[in-house]
Amino acid sequence: MNLLTANKLTKRFGGLTAVSRFSFELAGGQVLGLIGPNGAGKTTVFNCLTGFLPLDRGRVELEGADVTGMQPYQICDLGMARTFQIVRPFLTITVLDNVLVGSMLRERNIAEAQAAAQEVIDFVGLGAYSKVKADSLPLPLRKRLELAKALATKPKVLLLDEVMAGLTPTEVDELIALIRCIKKQGLGILLIEHVMRGVMALSDRVMVINYGQKIAEGTPQEVVRQSCVQEAYLGKEFTDALG
Repeated sequence: MNLLTANKLTKRFGGLTAVSRFSFELAGGQVLGLIGPNGAGKTTVFNCLTGFLPLDRGRVELEGADVTGMQPYQICDLGMARTFQIVRPFLTITVLDNVLVGSMLRERNIAEAQAAAQEVIDFVGLGAYSKVKADSLPLPLRKRLELAKALATKPKVLLLDEVMAGLTPTEVDELIALIRCIKKQGLGILLIEHVMRGVMALSDRVMVINYGQKIAEGTPQEVVRQSCVQEAYLGKEFTDALG
């Protein structure tokens, strides 16, 4: 059974159709990339999947259960978590307390929740910063904190919205290795990303969206060689660079 199924998702804002009849399936232990130009509808898809925006039409299923129309906290409780493109940690509290907010979803005992939060913090490489306030973290570590907050809810499906944006090549490589470790735990991962090195390294399949519609889907190597993808997003120079 697929962990996440989206069937003909449609979202309109007045006369603008931001997402049109968008469908996909995501299995456990799989990374599905979602790429496309700015304004193509990628984050709108995330917002519809996670209950931050109501759908005009379509259906979202999590492990076969219909979650269409549910609130974000209900969907999170059922096992789908996300990061946000613009990271917004709780700046005035520590890294541990930030992640504790997520772990309290599963662990109602404070001591057990703190232990679970610390385990996630160590896993994402923030162990040395547990007692540091979030406002003192640079962007690369805030990105890891955003990921830790989502992982602390113990999701089955993880949606990552541009977690590599603003990172150096070395930091991107480190994050690729971390996401591979998450994938090995059996999570289904849906990845919005403009850093194509990350998309190519991580994705089992890639979907391309433009003007709210899926224009291509396949393996990373198949997708980047399609002329419609080159014209809408990548440019022929990217494909030529692949050899």
